[in-house]
Amino acid sequence: MVEAVLSENRAVIWDREKAKDIYEENFFGKLREDRLELSLIEASYLLEKKKIKIKDYTLKKFIAYCEKIDSRFGFRYAVYKDLRNRDMPTRTGFKFGCDFRVYNKGVKPLKRGPKQAGEHTKWIVFAVEEGFKFSFPELSRAVRLAHNIRANMLWAVVGKNKKIAYYKVEFFKP
Repeated sequence: MVEAVLSENRAVIWDREKAKDIYEENFFGKLREDRLELSLIEASYLLEKKKIKIKDYTLKKFIAYCEKIDSRFGFRYAVYKDLRNRDMPTRTGFKFGCDFRVYNKGVKPLKRGPKQAGEHTKWIVFAVEEGFKFSFPELSRAVRLAHNIRANMLWAVVGKNKKIAYYKVEFFKP
């Protein structure tokens, strides 16, 4: 088990060799020259799977910390965990204005250089709680964003019982 240190909104692994293994095995975090930086969601998942330990934190204590930092953490983590448990390479979607970007099974999302058609983001995922309300312009922007990057848009709706329903919404031009 690899030790990580909490640093505000990320967990950092300073053991370069072990960090590289975690990064390359399942595409977790951002590998820097001397460390691996994990998002809170990635760190929670790895902590739950007993792949890392975080100094001074149990899983329960760490999840409570994450929920204080991000009010959406609980349902976002439920979706992330569900996608990862399905062996779907899942990365942050921040630069695309969504929660996650997801790739087909077997794709290496961190490949450098030109990518084949099947190696690009397959889905962009918006995680929401059951009962979430949004406007049609918000929905339209989300669908257009997905369409522009040739990805499918999924709304992951997390119910009170943590069950997740995925809804695909497509751009349609008559």
